Amino acid sequence: MLVVMLAFPRVILVAMYFLTTLLSRAYGSNLLVLLLGFLFLPITTIAYALMVNQHIALSGANLLILLVTVLLDLGSGGSGLRRRS
Repeated sequence: MLVVMLAFPRVILVAMYFLTTLLSRAYGSNLLVLLLGFLFLPITTIAYALMVNQHIALSGANLLILLVTVLLDLGSGGSGLRRRS
């Protein structure tokens, strides 16, 4: 599941939206935050929704996990170009 989530996070988000109630329980009726998460931080959006639905406290090591997912999202947006010397 983790490999699929990292490879296709937006596909997973769409499937979660239409097939489960995980996102609606985590974000309520705040579709703007969900849409922004879909566009910019999809892995973080999934991780946050899973944590909220499992009643996991968002502090300590769990907050570190969310920070790592933010870094994964930010790193996956790069084009892979390197400076040539």
